Amino acid sequence: MRIDRMLAITVILLNQDRISARELANRFEVSVRTIYRDVDAISMAGIPITSYSGKQGGFAIIDSFKLDRQLLTMKDMLAILSALKGINATLENQELDSAIEKITCLIPDDQTNLLEDHMQHLSIDILPWSYKKSQQKYLKTIHNSITENKVIEFEYENAKSEVRKRKVEPMTLIFKGYAWYLFSYCLLRNDYRLFRLSRMKNVNILDESFIRKEKTYKGFFRESSQSTELVDIILKFSGKVKQKVIEYFGEEKAEIQEDGNIIVKFTYPKNDDYIYSMILSFEEHAELLEPDFMREKLKEKAEKIFSSYKHDIMVSQA
Repeated sequence: MRIDRMLAITVILLNQDRISARELANRFEVSVRTIYRDVDAISMAGIPITSYSGKQGGFAIIDSFKLDRQLLTMKDMLAILSALKGINATLENQELDSAIEKITCLIPDDQTNLLEDHMQHLSIDILPWSYKKSQQKYLKTIHNSITENKVIEFEYENAKSEVRKRKVEPMTLIFKGYAWYLFSYCLLRNDYRLFRLSRMKNVNILDESFIRKEKTYKGFFRESSQSTELVDIILKFSGKVKQKVIEYFGEEKAEIQEDGNIIVKFTYPKNDDYIYSMILSFEEHAELLEPDFMREKLKEKAEKIFSSYKHDIMVSQA
């Protein structure tokens, strides 16, 4: 669109000393005559553009105007591009593509090596290690439905492996704790729900619009945490897994004991069974000290695991 091109030309002129009509024409894949018409329109809108003739000629915005209106420094542009490219590797969004292209155009040709170096120094990749191609496809579909305020339908498998079809008003995509989630209003439950993307299948946008509700996912989390019953947990870890403990809980929570063991104390939702999977992932290097009812439940889970291999153990010992 012409208005997009004119805006991009203005931003380029604000961030470069001078650029020729031919360079602009090549960047935007239009004729030199079109560039001259765009520049005339920009000038008529009140942007003071000066043209220079000769070998080093081109267009420029007068310095007195640019001085107070410099939009982005080189560091600003490099940081923005790193973030946008990281997000767009997941969403593959045309609007982000356009933003990346426009900002890239602002970088002078003699400094493009800085962009290449920066991308080597800092790379943002928000796709989980175990992601499937279908998840990336669903991310794009859900993002589009949020933008267009369209209801979506999908099959959802909960933690108990129960599959049920859901119809929701999608509100916010969230990347948290190595996984993607969708905060939405569930039309089945008539309430707000959080769905984990890896448990969603057959996601489809319906020809059904909705008016976005006021509640935000931050407000939802805040209300959920206030209504959730929490328990005080104490874990003991072997010093052999010190680094893993710090990665999970943070250095400030890891209390190193004289014998080298590590004590970690924290509060956790009483009915969230994920805690047991986490503790078992540390194998024999973790022990749940408190509370007693959770210690007993963990013991039951460990015994069930042992029973699955009991026959093999007996055979190997025979």
